Amino acid sequence: MSSRKDKLSAIPTNVITGFLGVGKSTAILHLLKQKPADERWAVLVNEFGEIGIDGSVLGGRESEDSGVFVSEVPGGCMCCAAGLPMQIAMNRLLSRSRPHRLIIEPTGLGHPKEVLAVLSADHYKDLLDLRATVTLVDARKVSDERYTQHPTFLQQLAIADVIVANKADQYQAKDFPALLSFLETDIGLDAKSVFQVSHGQLALEWLSAPAREHQLPHHHHHHETEAAVIDPEIPEAGYLSIDNQGEGFFSRGWIFKPEWTFNSQQLYDLLLGINAERLKGVFITDRGITAYNKADGVLTEVTLDECMDSRVECISADPAVFEGMEAALLNCVIEQAPSTLYSV
Repeated sequence: MSSRKDKLSAIPTNVITGFLGVGKSTAILHLLKQKPADERWAVLVNEFGEIGIDGSVLGGRESEDSGVFVSEVPGGCMCCAAGLPMQIAMNRLLSRSRPHRLIIEPTGLGHPKEVLAVLSADHYKDLLDLRATVTLVDARKVSDERYTQHPTFLQQLAIADVIVANKADQYQAKDFPALLSFLETDIGLDAKSVFQVSHGQLALEWLSAPAREHQLPHHHHHHETEAAVIDPEIPEAGYLSIDNQGEGFFSRGWIFKPEWTFNSQQLYDLLLGINAERLKGVFITDRGITAYNKADGVLTEVTLDECMDSRVECISADPAVFEGMEAALLNCVIEQAPSTLYSV
């Protein structure tokens, strides 16, 4: 791939999967820090909600100048509708980046077997070289039937070539042994090579682990979704909201005009008090550009270099969580100065 005229072929490709809030995006950011300086990497992100957040987070921390190219497919499992949204986004991303490695992050409610089936199709046989599928898991979740009885959670573990128990710094003594027992007894996997990490600190060498042969479906049956508009036209009101649902969860997301600035303290207090399975956002605030990430009741903040607008996505098993959230978000707006791109 030394020339733009060279034909792309045998691109090492990894799927990084795991359930909601397990830390996939943090893990990918850690991998990107280990990228060889002379390589270009492409990252295709899929989100359950209709409003993409991870693309803004990854793009705000890494740049194309550093050899990192990011694209996203919001709006549910990207392999829905015969895999068309995924194929379109991936083909465009590969053409633009001509990468030395492709990383794919399906939504935490996605179907990794079907994603792998798309990647294994005949028309990608020469283009992609499928390497290890890495599944992140929080060992504490194997004591919760909402996870252990969820088919997507089970499939993510069953499809894994490498299993990584993330957030190990938060485990009790019984948590990791319980995970190993669950993998061996309920999933039928040899749990001898399960790794423990904290803060998504994946080892680059794990991406090169061999990929197992899997019985992959030709298609699957669940709700189809239209491809979401990543950069929609925002109405005169200054914001819009979009809903989605599936796999027993609901999402609601908002996009705000880039001219709007938010009060960071009010925003933090608001997001901290929202009781949802997952919450992610990127906001232009009076203290700069901030990405918010909430899982397991813990809200974290990360400073970004730039973003095109403010946006937030909330995922919950109970849609009542969304009541009053819009008014509270609007109450955090403190300024509407003209701007098209806010950067620090």
